[in-house]
Amino acid sequence: MLALALLKDPLYRSYWLALFTSQMGTWMQSAAQGWLVLLLTGSAERLGLVVALQFLPSLLFSLPAGVLADRYPKRNLLLFTQGGMMALAFLMAFLILTGQVRYGHVLLFAFLYGALNAMDLPVRQSFTVELAGRERYPGAIALNSFGFNTSRLLGPAVSGVLIALFGVGVAYLANALSFLPLLLVLRGLPPGPGGEGNGRWWGEAQEGVRFVLEHPVVRRVVGLVLFASLLGMNFQTLVPAYARLVLALSAAGYGFLMSSVGLGALGAALVMAFTGRPKPSRLLLGVFSLALAHLGLFLPISPLVPLFLAFGGFGMISVLINANTLVQLAVPDRLRGRVMAVYSLVMLGTGPLGAYLTGFLFQLLGGRLAALVLGGAVLMVGLYQLRSWPKEPSPPA
Repeated sequence: MLALALLKDPLYRSYWLALFTSQMGTWMQSAAQGWLVLLLTGSAERLGLVVALQFLPSLLFSLPAGVLADRYPKRNLLLFTQGGMMALAFLMAFLILTGQVRYGHVLLFAFLYGALNAMDLPVRQSFTVELAGRERYPGAIALNSFGFNTSRLLGPAVSGVLIALFGVGVAYLANALSFLPLLLVLRGLPPGPGGEGNGRWWGEAQEGVRFVLEHPVVRRVVGLVLFASLLGMNFQTLVPAYARLVLALSAAGYGFLMSSVGLGALGAALVMAFTGRPKPSRLLLGVFSLALAHLGLFLPISPLVPLFLAFGGFGMISVLINANTLVQLAVPDRLRGRVMAVYSLVMLGTGPLGAYLTGFLFQLLGGRLAALVLGGAVLMVGLYQLRSWPKEPSPPA
């Protein structure tokens, strides 16, 4: 019941509601961006380039962002990243609403927005521990995941209505405005403590990498996230390919399958919010749920596909919530930003490669056999982890 206790805290409640509003806007903009690229170019390939540019900064800026998170007050850094994303959204809304937007603008926007988001993620994850406290952090991450997945379900739907009624530019404008509550809440919080740096960011970043490699549980958790993200969480590629190439569904059918993933993810967030502290067993349960989802897609039983995809959404969020919390509870405060930067780099950096691998296997083997190969690989990873999970050392002071 840690999540409910946090909602009773007026400080954290105001932060969570403001963050949820911002996430709603982000998902609205994400849906609008894809539609905008297709309106401008009519090319799925050019849309893929936009997505790639938005993920590329995660590889470039995650580690420096972790160093900044440990050097400077996290609230101040969040004001910079959130304010920067708001300014970019306002600028794009202006270009679209005045008819001046071009494809090159979208490419530049995607890269800059992705750079700010790559900096924002490890800072925000570290700030959550600072705001909620170590003891309440498991409830905070479950509550935040619930908000994230609810916004992922509702945001694109609201964006579609806005686009149909008023055009793409209004969806960008709505995202820009959605940052205002969070910025106001952050400005009302104390700056918080900063850290000490030696001026050599790469040396400080390496300290975080060394902690991940030397801590047995953190190393195992981050490695598991790497393989799960690479092989089992690529639903943005898996679902449309399976819907189109295997089941020959319409756009409405594809949307229903994506909703199945989202409902499973939302269910996992609710379960984690009300079942206490994370455990390695729950992390491994998420991995096996991902394996079951893929293996189920190999079977020629079309009516059960939404159920298997719901298992996939459940497994994905179970892995991410438990992995994130296990890492956060193991890391000392002075290294939190840098370790979470490594975690973010692994989680986000493998996304484009995993999406390409999934698409390549679909092209090479066909949908059902590709799902079997991916599910079998995830299952083997889970069985290895189950057999060799290390004992957890005492938590840091």
